[in-house]
This record gives sequence, C-alpha cells and structure tokens, in this order.
Amino acid sequence: MNKGRPSLAHGVVEGIAARIRQGQLKPGDRLPTEAAIVAESGVSRSVVREAISHLQAAGLVETRHGIGTFVLEPQQQTALAILELRMGMETEAAALAAARRTEAQLAALRAALEDMRRAQAAGEPTVEADVRFHRILAESSANPYFVELQGQLGKLLSLRERPAGSFERMHHEHEDIVDAIARQDADSARAAMRTHLSNSGERMRKPSL
Repeated sequence: MNKGRPSLAHGVVEGIAARIRQGQLKPGDRLPTEAAIVAESGVSRSVVREAISHLQAAGLVETRHGIGTFVLEPQQQTALAILELRMGMETEAAALAAARRTEAQLAALRAALEDMRRAQAAGEPTVEADVRFHRILAESSANPYFVELQGQLGKLLSLRERPAGSFERMHHEHEDIVDAIARQDADSARAAMRTHLSNSGERMRKPSL
C-alpha cells in the first residue's frame, strides 16, 4: 500500500482550501489548470486529480467538463446538516469507546491531542490530527460501521474553515471526551461528545465564539 500518495493529495487539498478560506480564490473563480497545479506543487497529475475529487466531495469546488474546476459558494447549511448526523453517530461511538477502548487506543487519542496542540503552536494546520482523533475514537468503539461512516462524514467537514480563536475551546472539549473515555464513563463520554459537536455547530453559525 502506498502511504505517501494520500499525504501528497492532502497537501494539495489543504493548499487550495486555504486559498478559498483566505479569499484568494472566490466563489465562481476557476482553479488553476491541472498542469499549473502539477508545476506549482511538484506532484503527479494523478495526485492532483485525487485532490480535486476530495475538494468536490467537500462541496468546495465543482468540475465542469471541458471548461474547468470552479469554486462554489459556501454551503454552510450542508455542513450543519452533516454535523447533525455526526452528532447522532459520534455521541454513541464515544460511549462505546469508553466501554471498549484499549490502552493503546487511549494512548493514540492522547497523542492526536498532543499533535493538535503542537501544530497549533507552530502555526500549522490541525486538520490531520483532528480527523485522526475522531477516526481513532470511532475505531475504539469496536464497531466497523462507525469507522466507515466517520471516515466519510469527517472527510466532508475536515476542509471547512475553523473559526479563528476557537482552538482552545475545541481542545478543552476534546480533552473532556478523552478524560471520560479514560475513566470508562460511557455517559460522560456521550455527553462530552454531544457538547463538542453542539458547540461546533454554534461556531459555524457564529464564528466569533
């Protein structure tokens, strides 16, 4: 299995998503051509195509055959609807994780939190560690269907803009989830995840929170 290619595609995705978030690429703008992205990023055409497919899945761009790939209008309501679905799934996954997690999985959750903190301190994206945190939590539920669903839903939200100044709040929410899982307190884990996802919804609606 080639472990390098997904990370290369992720780097291209992050670069384009950052331009969209920062307004360098506005709704209706056409992305640089595939050849231009290849030249700029130094990756292969297949990696660029994979990255574009991820951006399409996230609802950030659309490809018009024979014309090019264009930035879409923000789809906040779609993101919120996905978040509502995650709330139903991930709250129960957290409760199951508290009951079923292994010591290795607990250590991996804590490592993902530390990687988020380290990336934030270095001014780097925290997306990869955040997505990994939620994936490990789903794996800790020992239910493969949670893992599959979380992978699909988490991917769609991972590219959305994170409100400025919200990292500390989100980090404390993640810590509360891990603390409950460490205590094997299913009810507290469920409540902590619900609080985290509810607050994430509020941050989407009111970025100043």
